[in-house]
Amino acid sequence: MTTKDYKKVFKQLKNKPAKLKKFIKHNAPKERSVGEIHKKCRLCGRTGAHVGKYGLNLCRQCFREVAPSIGFKKYS
Repeated sequence: MTTKDYKKVFKQLKNKPAKLKKFIKHNAPKERSVGEIHKKCRLCGRTGAHVGKYGLNLCRQCFREVAPSIGFKKYS
């Protein structure tokens, strides 16, 4: 179950506090300490296509925008 689906159920159980409490107890997403979710882009927050080398922590789209100002050159 994704986090989005998890929070969507809150609307349905808003009138039933006992069931909501039980749902939260058993279905809350685990806190992750490693994995893709912790590798986010500093600028936009994307998790895919992550460039973590040299401590950049940018997605490839943001890297293309910022690269010239950082000092990277495009060789073609």
